[in-house]
Amino acid sequence: MKALVVHAHPDPESFNHALLRQVVTGLEFAGHTVDVVDLYALDYRASMSRDEYAAYFSSTPTLDPIVVHHAALVGSCEILVFVYPTWWSSFPAILKGWIDRTLVQGVAFDLDEESGKLQPLLTNIQHLVGVTTHGSPWWYVKIINDNGRRTITRTLRACTGLRVKTTWLAMYELDSQSPPRRLQFLERVRHAMGKI
Repeated sequence: MKALVVHAHPDPESFNHALLRQVVTGLEFAGHTVDVVDLYALDYRASMSRDEYAAYFSSTPTLDPIVVHHAALVGSCEILVFVYPTWWSSFPAILKGWIDRTLVQGVAFDLDEESGKLQPLLTNIQHLVGVTTHGSPWWYVKIINDNGRRTITRTLRACTGLRVKTTWLAMYELDSQSPPRRLQFLERVRHAMGKI
């Protein structure tokens, strides 16, 4: 199977980059072909331009060649993985911008002209995965809602036809975790990816 991993953390020495390496290692161990989109390494522009917004409602909703390439990667993968830190209860802005610019109408979904109902276009995706870190404890995240998780496991899942499997791997209270606990989570992530 083909996997696409979308990563969003600015520091190449971060724990999130270590998670990215474990995700790729696990997926490759399972025999999958892996493409990685490292948004900060690409210096990806998160904001949608006025021209892109106008094109959103046209038959060619993506204009930027990078976005066109990423849309093609999404359209050809069976496994879509997001690796990111949770900031302010959601994605980093660069990842939210990637979703806004890439997973547009005509790429991720269409709307039925008569009923207005969403028609999924990402039926090629068989597995959605979120790997994230939180500074907060799990109970706090539960109370305020984990918007990143909801976007991936509900909203994006609707664009796949809802038959997709989902895996969610989160480390809470990252800043107070000991090195052995961090290592344990890295191993858990690698093991989970190796089982997909």
